[in-house]
Amino acid sequence: MNQKVENAPVALITGAAKRLGAAIATELHRRGYRIIVHYGGSSKEAEALSSRLNTDRPGSAMTAQADVARVSALRDLVDTTVERWGRLDLLVNNASTFYPTPMGRLDEAAFEDLIATNLRAPLFLIQAARPHLTESAGSVINIVDIHAQHPRPDYSAYCAAKAGLDAITRSLAVELAPAIRVNGVAPGTILPPPEFDGDVDTWERSSAAPVPMQRTGMPEEIAHMVAFLASDEAAYVTGQIIAVDGGKSRA
Repeated sequence: MNQKVENAPVALITGAAKRLGAAIATELHRRGYRIIVHYGGSSKEAEALSSRLNTDRPGSAMTAQADVARVSALRDLVDTTVERWGRLDLLVNNASTFYPTPMGRLDEAAFEDLIATNLRAPLFLIQAARPHLTESAGSVINIVDIHAQHPRPDYSAYCAAKAGLDAITRSLAVELAPAIRVNGVAPGTILPPPEFDGDVDTWERSSAAPVPMQRTGMPEEIAHMVAFLASDEAAYVTGQIIAVDGGKSRA
């Protein structure tokens, strides 16, 4: 491993195997980070992404599996990162579950799952990472959602979890300052839901209709905002949640 790679900052990204997480991992890697590609069940995609990143820059990426619903697994995930590279500079809480829970069909298992992945996991992962981020004067970026502030029908449990993550972001920005900056990115309509099996063009036209910019967003646009908030250019920015939504939350 060359000296440049040895000195590179380290980013741990949850849910990094595909979709938004993979775009964030790719952009941060392009900017010089070493990447922990965390995954839950998407081992094939995680290994493929890690291999591609290591082809671009040998020794700069690794995969790590963890069930983010288990608090002990979150501590182990941080330990794995630090044991491998001796530091942690950036934590991106991206892993999420997302599905409707309309009144009359919401059950305890769904509520627990949505809260565990979208709210509890980020909070306890930040707690586990805190000593290492303090040492590196690092930062945390939480992937929130515009629906934390603008809830949508049939998704009350998910929206509640993301609203909690919104509050955690703002609260910990004060509690962990000045050593650690904590910010959030709130995507608008970016990708179809994971389970979507319809016509993508039809989905895009329908989803873009209420967006002032008249289009859906791209994963890379979320990744660029994450990279900006992690950079020295944003050194005086903390406690902020930036909507990247084409103006949808203001329409």
